[in-house]
Amino acid sequence: MKKISDLIFRNSLPTMLSQTLFFGALTTASLVASTLTFNSKADAQNPPINNTEITSYAQAVLAMEPSRQQAFEEIKKLIGGKEIPKIVCNDSNSMNSLPRRARDIAVNYCNRSQKIVEDNGLSIDRFNGITVEIQNNNNLKRQVYNTLIRLQSPDSQ
Repeated sequence: MKKISDLIFRNSLPTMLSQTLFFGALTTASLVASTLTFNSKADAQNPPINNTEITSYAQAVLAMEPSRQQAFEEIKKLIGGKEIPKIVCNDSNSMNSLPRRARDIAVNYCNRSQKIVEDNGLSIDRFNGITVEIQNNNNLKRQVYNTLIRLQSPDSQ
């Protein structure tokens, strides 16, 4: 006899996992975009985003996620029951509000994230530009989502 949970979650569990991953990845990208220096440029000056950049972007986001989770958990333990403030690497006020050890963890995370982005062939400005474009372009958001799913599928490894 089937369990009730099997009937309820049978089709939705893979969908929920995919959506959770996608939103986690976008959260990571948004955090990095807000933490790393962003040079604002007119939209007309930004070249179109190609498939290679989409793949590089998705690879960078996936590579940053474990580091983001680890940093968040470490800071959460240090701060205790308090709410974790928004951490912006290029905003000394957001860093200064953290206890020293938590500040060190946040700075290390930001430095690692910047290196990950660059190691995946994108400049920080381009990574941040893609992040902003994803928030405004549903087609690009879908392309990045599909790329994230493809990169994580067992067949691609």
